[in-house]
Amino acid sequence: MGRTFNGWRDLGVPGAVALGGSLGAPARYGISLLVEVTPGTFPWGTFWTNISGSFALGLVMALLLERFPPSRYLRPFVATGFLGAYTTYSTFAVEADLLAHNGYFGVALAYAAASLVGGFTAVWVGLSLGRSVPIRRRRP
Repeated sequence: MGRTFNGWRDLGVPGAVALGGSLGAPARYGISLLVEVTPGTFPWGTFWTNISGSFALGLVMALLLERFPPSRYLRPFVATGFLGAYTTYSTFAVEADLLAHNGYFGVALAYAAASLVGGFTAVWVGLSLGRSVPIRRRRP
């Protein structure tokens, strides 16, 4: 028999995602208010939000999946909810497109390349750091 999706029967998982998202989205918005970006310039607010979110995702996933006991709600809350709402591919894509559309091709290309390379690097550093945390041994 095929595997069925039970996520909506257990409202705790979608609730954890929703709660995490309700905290991650305002955190992203708060950063956007702190970093002023003028038209035609590098979108630093979105860039640093996505890089820090990539780092946090790598770190959290390494810790949650490899170092600590499993938790049914923590990963959906942190990774999918909070960090999913905190980071933003859609804003990155729109900003890169607007830069290119308005003739700032060099800035758009630099932004896209730096975001991709920076995001992959940040997630790798987060994973590496998380994996370096000693494994907790349970006492018998």
